[in-house]
Amino acid sequence: VTRDKKPCVTILEQAKKNGLATGLVATSSITHATPASFIAHVGSRSEMEDIALFFLETELDFLVGGGLRYFNDRKKDQRDLCQELRQKEVQVSDFREKSLNELKPDPKKPFAWFSALGEPDSVQAGRDYLPLSARMATEYLSKRSGKGFFLMLEGSQIDWACHAKDGNRAVAEMLDFDKTIGEILKFAEADGQTLVIVTADHETGGMVLEQGEGFEILDLEFNSGQHTASLVPVYAFGPGAEQFGGVIDNTDIYWRMARLWGYAPEAASPVSGKKQ
Repeated sequence: VTRDKKPCVTILEQAKKNGLATGLVATSSITHATPASFIAHVGSRSEMEDIALFFLETELDFLVGGGLRYFNDRKKDQRDLCQELRQKEVQVSDFREKSLNELKPDPKKPFAWFSALGEPDSVQAGRDYLPLSARMATEYLSKRSGKGFFLMLEGSQIDWACHAKDGNRAVAEMLDFDKTIGEILKFAEADGQTLVIVTADHETGGMVLEQGEGFEILDLEFNSGQHTASLVPVYAFGPGAEQFGGVIDNTDIYWRMARLWGYAPEAASPVSGKKQ
């Protein structure tokens, strides 16, 4: 939403309106700030149960992430949003029923798999679904619509590790994310028509490598436990990748994506913000 609380169309909503399949994958709850920003219109990131309602309003084709409790153990209204999604013919499952690698979603129906009641485990604690979900999502979404797809995957816990100033955890999460991007690039290289963008909304922790002289192993240090003003990279591969070079404001990434798709004239259009 804008500063005066007016909801604005997201690029996922624009993609859906134009016939593309859409997906959100995160190693956080699916109602967490980053995935929520693509589908929800609320005043605060903490309004998790309100955010969950928007997954009923905008038909998302592929969903993988935590936060099951905001759908089926709600305090505000006692609604079972998982059951309501099933009534909309969504294939809903969660970690208690089957692991992700046991599932083969039917591309004729939307798919949702919840990885945790709240926030998922870290990689170090055994979480392993992000690379698999990337492979599943690209295969599923490419069959879901003949017009292509929009997919947002977030390695959410890289940020959390840096907030905690935990270098080992940050490296483990980055390696998991690297495997995930590898799966995406395999698809994009074979497909030849897919634009891949890898970036971050901010840097966290001011991570530095200590001077190596006298040390056999490099030491990771953090200047802060908060977000910093450090620049973050933008990597792009595929058709239109040349549009993402140079130093740009992070909000320009949206506009460049929108222009490539021909969505820019609609980008500032308001939406109802009505929740079901």
